[in-house]
Amino acid sequence: MGALKLTVLILAWGGIIIVLGRGFSVNRLLLAVSNATGFAAGVAVGALLLSTLQGDASFAVAKAVLSALFLLHWLVSLAALYRSTGEGTTVERFQKMSNNPLSAACCSIAVGILAGTICSFRFIPQGGEVPLLTVVIVGFSGVCLTAFFFGVEQFVPKMPVPTAEVLMAIVVSFILFASSSIPRLDLFSPLVMKVMKLIHDIVHQFFESMLIPDHLFFRPEVWNYIGLLFGNRVGLWGGMLIWFTPVLLVAAAIRLERLPSVAHIRQGAERRTLLKAHIRERRTRLVAPLIAGVMLAAAVFQSRFPAVEYWDPKPLKVAATPSGSIFIPLTGEIDLKDGKIHKFLFKERGRDARFMVLQNSAGGYTVTLDACSICKPDGYGQTEGAVICYYCKTLIPLETVGKPGGCNPVPVPFMMEKNGIAIDGAALLNLWGITVQATNRVKGAAR
Repeated sequence: MGALKLTVLILAWGGIIIVLGRGFSVNRLLLAVSNATGFAAGVAVGALLLSTLQGDASFAVAKAVLSALFLLHWLVSLAALYRSTGEGTTVERFQKMSNNPLSAACCSIAVGILAGTICSFRFIPQGGEVPLLTVVIVGFSGVCLTAFFFGVEQFVPKMPVPTAEVLMAIVVSFILFASSSIPRLDLFSPLVMKVMKLIHDIVHQFFESMLIPDHLFFRPEVWNYIGLLFGNRVGLWGGMLIWFTPVLLVAAAIRLERLPSVAHIRQGAERRTLLKAHIRERRTRLVAPLIAGVMLAAAVFQSRFPAVEYWDPKPLKVAATPSGSIFIPLTGEIDLKDGKIHKFLFKERGRDARFMVLQNSAGGYTVTLDACSICKPDGYGQTEGAVICYYCKTLIPLETVGKPGGCNPVPVPFMMEKNGIAIDGAALLNLWGITVQATNRVKGAAR
């Protein structure tokens, strides 16, 4: 599977190179050098982030850049749709820029930097000192691939000149596809979670503003319909709508472009021939948004079904002492000092609660429920540097586990004793009931 993903990434990178070569009418050597330089710089930037920023900070910076790029893609696609019915085609406007060597070089460098940074996060190990040899190998490999694909590009049959928005759609789709192979850089799963949270907050605020005591006012049959809004499917389809809309807007902009004026041509046959050629060329250019959509679909698949092994221990049953306290020793049957999440199950009088204990990077401990207050209680798994919510596939950095809010596991009050951790059993059961079972009645209806 890893070799297949690497092959797909290399072929996708080759497609970007070919589109760059066909999109700019400047010297190919200039494009190749600028793109290779950008790729090497991107690898260096990624290595610098990984070596200087601690914990999840380097990934947070990279995700912020990717988010800004996706937002820019949205704005460009909206502008393309707005201009599509104006005077002059978008191809004509882009051709003016594509003949400018400075514009072509800057675009080629920017694409190279993005690709190089993603590759550095993909192939350079995180944590500790970044090996210089790995950085050199990744950078050199990318430069060689760039030179190879620019050499192949000149033998590719002539294609319609892409517009700026089409070129950006292809580049953004490739970058998002490449980043989706890295769980901590993936954007789609956090997008789905934000859509789910937005819907949850809108419904909740509506009830609050109308002063409706929701859980007491509505009958269970009504909750069965309201519960559909909180399901994972609604968040998934809402996220996909946001995810694919820019590409659809670009395709619509191409489809709605005005045909060139033929009023000055007197011969009817010549008019029809000219219009037919432009219609054929416009249809051919629709292939590019289709390819971008396929790449985005592949990114969604990688995000929903990541090829990552998650640490997910079976919950160990625990009991309370006569005083009602649950004591978890630091060492013994389970070693809490290994930096992994450890799950426990507490049952009493027909009630139960799952909770987790984790030693943080500072050497302290956090105790949380194996659930959050937003999603169904499907639990969490642990991967490198993060835990994942199995319901919405959102990654939560280990540094934030134990903090309230969002999709973070709900924190549980505890007392640190000499040889272990003490938790109030009754408080644990009440917390589980308040934050999980009360909302699970609604969310379970969406099943």
